[in-house]
Amino acid sequence: MISFHVLKKSKRSRARLGILKTPHGEVETPTLVPVATQATIKALTSKEAREAKCKILIANTYHLHIRPGEAVVQRAGGLHTFMQWKGPLLTDSGGFQVFSLGFGKDLGMGKILKTRSSANIELGQQPKLLKITPHGVYFRSYVDGRTIFMGPKESIRIQEALGADIMFTFDECTSPASNHEYTEKSMHVTHRWAKMCLEAKKTKQALFGIVQGGKFRDLRKESARVIGGMNFDGFGIGGEFGDNKKKMADMLEWVIEELPEEKPRHLLGVGHPEDIPVVVKAGVDMFDCIVPTHYARRGIAFTSSGRVDFKKPAMVKSHMRIDRNCKCMVCETYSRSYIAHLIRAYEITGIRLLTFHNLHYFNTLVEKVREDIKKGTI
Repeated sequence: MISFHVLKKSKRSRARLGILKTPHGEVETPTLVPVATQATIKALTSKEAREAKCKILIANTYHLHIRPGEAVVQRAGGLHTFMQWKGPLLTDSGGFQVFSLGFGKDLGMGKILKTRSSANIELGQQPKLLKITPHGVYFRSYVDGRTIFMGPKESIRIQEALGADIMFTFDECTSPASNHEYTEKSMHVTHRWAKMCLEAKKTKQALFGIVQGGKFRDLRKESARVIGGMNFDGFGIGGEFGDNKKKMADMLEWVIEELPEEKPRHLLGVGHPEDIPVVVKAGVDMFDCIVPTHYARRGIAFTSSGRVDFKKPAMVKSHMRIDRNCKCMVCETYSRSYIAHLIRAYEITGIRLLTFHNLHYFNTLVEKVREDIKKGTI
């Protein structure tokens, strides 16, 4: 099991400092939860991820079910032993893949729309590549084409076999294009699945319930009240955040003011550098995001002066460090010129170095946010 203690609350916002205690160690919150989809931080070893200041990771239930399969992981001694990660671990439920492999793929959109869309998902509509039913979801494996059914009981069974410290309930992450009627029905199904997940759980692993409701205030508040009233160890805030990132703080406030104060809150799938102060001030304790690793694989580094694109030819001529304010191993050892050469030559080392730097940069940024809460400036 886990325990969570709030150490300090801000007088300026809903921000708070906390300690999350798990069977595999303690984590100070607010904290970034880097994404280890296939039981690895892409391009890094578990030891390197720790050296980049990562304290807690989240792996992907759906992808690990497809390969190597939860039985393989369980026989290896569980995820911690399998991937040689000594810190706390979370597993998501597969609910995000209902969106990402469904309407998200069909419409080419993410959880937050970059531009307004005329798409409108109505009650009764189904994605092209999967089928959503009241009992669960039928996926088609991207590896061998076989049909995979996953519902609340199946998701919990898989997550228990994987053995992470914290599991999430199975839900449907709705699309930003879903109308009120579709979102409301989906939300009620998610609530029923949440109850089924609680009933199905047999281990001492912690279980977080997930709040849905899309961009609609009445649904978000209803979902937060219903999920918040169930006996979960913490709460995930899932789903989409509409077509305007500026509205995200308001949407988080709708949810957080309805959730129990004493339990941790995890925001699923949000975490650009500019988002971090916003979500922390809203009262979020944990947040996972693929941004540091995803952008590194595309040759982009995050720095104190903004993003740096190492695919640009001019970067080969720059012999300064990635970020003069960064103290990570990469910045203290290698020049922009060398890393740009590696990226342009398609050498895997370039991606490894940028991944390490980005994770170190993000984790240092969150450390600074925690210090600001301690000082009373957030």
